[in-house]
Amino acid sequence: MSSLFRRLIDGGGVAVAPSVLAADFARLEKEIRAVDAAGADCLHLDVMDGNFVPNITFGPFVVEAIARLTKLPLITHLMILNPGDYAERFVEAGSYAVSFHREAMESGHADLLKKIRALGCKAGVAINPDTPLSAVIDLLPGLDFLLVMTVFPGFGGQSFIPEALGKAEEAARVRKEKGLDFLIEVDGGVKPENARLVREAGAQIVVAGTAIFRSPDYAAAVAAIRG
Repeated sequence: MSSLFRRLIDGGGVAVAPSVLAADFARLEKEIRAVDAAGADCLHLDVMDGNFVPNITFGPFVVEAIARLTKLPLITHLMILNPGDYAERFVEAGSYAVSFHREAMESGHADLLKKIRALGCKAGVAINPDTPLSAVIDLLPGLDFLLVMTVFPGFGGQSFIPEALGKAEEAARVRKEKGLDFLIEVDGGVKPENARLVREAGAQIVVAGTAIFRSPDYAAAVAAIRG
């Protein structure tokens, strides 16, 4: 599998990551093949445990099944408590990259990032809309990507919170000042109408769920979000 992250770092541009949570699970294989054909760069997989967020989605077995259906890189977003207990299983299931929430652990974030990277997987940290960038500033040198949430995690189809984009802009400034090379991913309520704001804020990976999977034309939706 080619390195999506290296391509974005070296060549710039924006990658579009359809959020599988919004797909029709009764026809999941067709949905995945459809967004692949539509030009998606990767897939975003939301894992929820019913504890960290008030919803339950799927676990490593589903990630493994999806990995068998596509060659697109899988970016697995762990919205779970105690992510260190499960991260390795999601790497083994076929994840290209794994992120976990800053808010889901009291300590040990840097160690978990090292563990994920040691397994040969890209490692990231996600922050909720009300979590300041300062909460993860010390982690930035040790991660591959920062996931800025523009909705509160738990359910798809929520309204976009534009104020959260300030953290993406701040992260881009810090990255330049410190000579770092982590990527910035933005997830939550992204649609063609606001995707330009997301890209201008510094997002290199843009997650979109209902905007793609509820669109009559997946390719047009992907193109509009990519800009």
